Amino acid sequence: METHGMALFCLLCLVLHGGAAISSRTSDSMELWGYAKPRPKVNIFWWYYKSPQRVSSPVKPWPTVVWLQGGPGGSGVGRGNFLEIGPLDLNLKPRKFTWLHKADLIFVDSPVGVGYSYAEDPSAMVKTDLQTATDMVDVLKALVMEIPTLRNSPLFLVGESYGGKLAAMIGISLARAIHDGTVHLTLGGVVIGDGWISPDDFTLSYAQLLHDVSRLNDNAVGDANKMAVTVKEQMVAGQFAAALKTWTDLLNLIDSKSDSVNMHNFLLDTGMDPVFASSSSLRSTQLMHHNHQASQSASNTIDGIMNGVIKQKLKIIPKDVVWHEATFEIYDALANDFMKPAIDEVDELLSYGVNVVVYNGQSIFLYLKLDVICPTVGVEAWVNKLKWHGLKNFLGLPRQPLHYCDSPIYCSKLIKAYVRSYKNLCFYWILQAGHMVPVDQPYAAFRMIASITQTPMHYASNLE
Repeated sequence: METHGMALFCLLCLVLHGGAAISSRTSDSMELWGYAKPRPKVNIFWWYYKSPQRVSSPVKPWPTVVWLQGGPGGSGVGRGNFLEIGPLDLNLKPRKFTWLHKADLIFVDSPVGVGYSYAEDPSAMVKTDLQTATDMVDVLKALVMEIPTLRNSPLFLVGESYGGKLAAMIGISLARAIHDGTVHLTLGGVVIGDGWISPDDFTLSYAQLLHDVSRLNDNAVGDANKMAVTVKEQMVAGQFAAALKTWTDLLNLIDSKSDSVNMHNFLLDTGMDPVFASSSSLRSTQLMHHNHQASQSASNTIDGIMNGVIKQKLKIIPKDVVWHEATFEIYDALANDFMKPAIDEVDELLSYGVNVVVYNGQSIFLYLKLDVICPTVGVEAWVNKLKWHGLKNFLGLPRQPLHYCDSPIYCSKLIKAYVRSYKNLCFYWILQAGHMVPVDQPYAAFRMIASITQTPMHYASNLE
């Protein structure tokens, strides 16, 4: 923590949307954080890191990555930052393959009610994904005023899991606002990581996928497939809340008939995920996100540091705001939107010419998809449904293997990933990774984001 400015804070105040938005920074201005007020009584917390490797020019401006956590209801400021891609890990030690080497980073606790973000009135909580997207665009408007370099920096929205769906929706809203001249930013691209884009395509794949890897009992396959078909029928009929209930029942069936397989990585059982090893509670019906109890405050847990040393460092978090890794109230409030697909939003981004990158975790054996909740076979299915004019050419191209050599002296012959790219659509298959690619394969994820943002390499001389 010493290298990230524990001393001397400079408080700033400004008025946004009729309310006071408080922000603070380290003495060297390498970190900024604060609250934005996209609506009255809504306070969204954000945290910006300036890259120590930042080299920018008018010809090649340095990129910025905005990380959007899944859930819905997961905290990007906590999980994405300290458990996945931020400069420090859970033990507050430097992370070797932090994405901060490749871009400036912004973590946001979105929607309101997540992490350090809070509403002054319960009626201000979001009830739709569209409201979340609208709030985020207003947050980005505020950040242009707070972060001087942001206006000229290519902005990449990176969303994991449900955050991938939100990234697509925020990307559409942001692209429109940029076109209208109401937001002065450059949208570098939208990156969808194991994204919850097409719930029916994912759901229809669960039974066969788990049976093929001997994780689902034979006598449960038929019932699981029937429930998956029901989910699809309910979605087609616009009965999204009912589809969510059926999907939840399906996950419970799978849990009981698979000896509690981990839906984020089928090689593991529930509770074995290293990212959430300190979790004290998990709803089996809500495998998109995890929950920690507020009473779990040991310093080596994510709850412990976020409600302890990190909260003390930030100084501006209200005393009565208790950080939670995931907020079930958000999940419940979005029940009518959770099962809505976002394929049309991806199509619209492509039609606007926005760069869209899809990445998914997958086993080294191509028929084994480690991520079950958003499996690669389901992602490939929704990609095939795109109406984008370049889809036929995209699908006709061969995938290129990526070895990601670690040094000019030793270069592994093992393939670490595959990529296919045509015009403004790119797809990465990250091998031996589950639902959270930066956790399972940090170096491959690091090399991937370097390629996406087109920043120079420092750790390898042979960029593929």
